[in-house]
Amino acid sequence: MSALGWGHRYLLCPPKHFGVLYEINPWMHEGVVVDVDAARGQWEALHRTLLDAGAEIETIDQPDGVPDLVFTANAGLLDATTRRFVPSHFRHPERQPETEVFATWFADRGWDVDRLPDDVDQEGAGDALPFDGVLVSGHRPRSDAAAGNHLSELLHVPVRSVELVDERLYHLDLTFCPLDDRRAMCAPLGWDADGRDMIESLVPEPLWLEDDEALAFCANSVVVGSLVVMPSCPPRVGRILESWGFDVAVCPVDEFLKAGGGCRCLTLALDVTFAP
Repeated sequence: MSALGWGHRYLLCPPKHFGVLYEINPWMHEGVVVDVDAARGQWEALHRTLLDAGAEIETIDQPDGVPDLVFTANAGLLDATTRRFVPSHFRHPERQPETEVFATWFADRGWDVDRLPDDVDQEGAGDALPFDGVLVSGHRPRSDAAAGNHLSELLHVPVRSVELVDERLYHLDLTFCPLDDRRAMCAPLGWDADGRDMIESLVPEPLWLEDDEALAFCANSVVVGSLVVMPSCPPRVGRILESWGFDVAVCPVDEFLKAGGGCRCLTLALDVTFAP
């Protein structure tokens, strides 16, 4: 067993203008009020936990008018070796202004920015995560199946696609969390039968999440070495992770869950690399 080769450097966005201002997933309700102070405190606790675990953090400012920019996982996909960044192409108009904010941030820091075709939707690392030399790519609620081929060409990595079938688990990162080179938390509730078969063949030692665990956003966790940073940790999941040698840090992010985002959603790994 080897630790993940990525997950020690992240991009986060302080929640300066975060709020639930529209409804684009089943968790969002416009009448819900976000406690701004609580959101900031939860974000700072996550930020501090990642730093204490040894991760490096960069931040991006949040302009007014893009309340979901805090969910930096949706910024895009990248290869740190070639310093290539592929910005997201968002399905919902409410999030489309985020694309240029993130593209500009990366371009200003010397990254090459490669675009997806205008007619292809794909929502970044929220819908694609690396595991064992391939990119696992989710599609249907927010990303197109065709995005997989484009990502494979742009990032020079084999892609395996999985169809997301539960609208509550609308992004791949709500159903799949790589832990190391053999293990991942997996939520079969979110996938069709072919997707379940593919994940079973790809992951030697899956931690199969029960439905209630999946809907508690257990898979939307951040892994830094042997530390798993989770929005919540049911006892069964905690026991399995600890038996595998992982430590667990619970970072409640209840205010962000009002918009359908957990710990992983609030981070973008900046050190992902793909072998040539």
